[in-house]
Amino acid sequence: MSARSFFDTNVLIYADDKASPAKQRRALELVAEHRRAGTGVVSLQVLQEYFVTVTKKLRVDAGIARRKVELLAEFDVAAPEVADILAAIDLHRLHGFSFWDALILRSAKQSGCSVLLSENFQPQREIDGIRIVNPFV
Repeated sequence: MSARSFFDTNVLIYADDKASPAKQRRALELVAEHRRAGTGVVSLQVLQEYFVTVTKKLRVDAGIARRKVELLAEFDVAAPEVADILAAIDLHRLHGFSFWDALILRSAKQSGCSVLLSENFQPQREIDGIRIVNPFV
C-alpha cells in the first residue's frame, strides 16, 4: 500500500513532458498508483503552478490542461490558510528553502502526508516528519 504522499508540481509536470520519456513514465505510474490507493495529495498552489507551467513551457492546450487540473483535483487538495503561510515563512527562515518550497512542505505536513515526492529538495532528507523522495533517482 502506498504511503499518503504529496505531489510537488515538478512530478506532475513530468507526466506531460514527452522530452523526458523515463521521467514521464515514472510520473504517470505514480499518479495512477496513488489514484488507485487514494493516497495522493496536492495543494491549490501545485494545481496553479501545474497549469501555468504546462501551458507556457510544454505548450499543452489550455483546455486540456484545465481538464488535467480537474483530474488532479480528485486527489485530496490542501488549501493553505494564514497560519500555514506563517509556518512556511518560518521553514524558509530556518532551513533556507524558497518560500514556495516551504509552503509545499507545510501543505504536505498539514495534509497528513509522510512522503513528499519532489525533485526540488534533497532526497531522503526528513523534515518535520516528512520524508523527501525524488522518484526519478
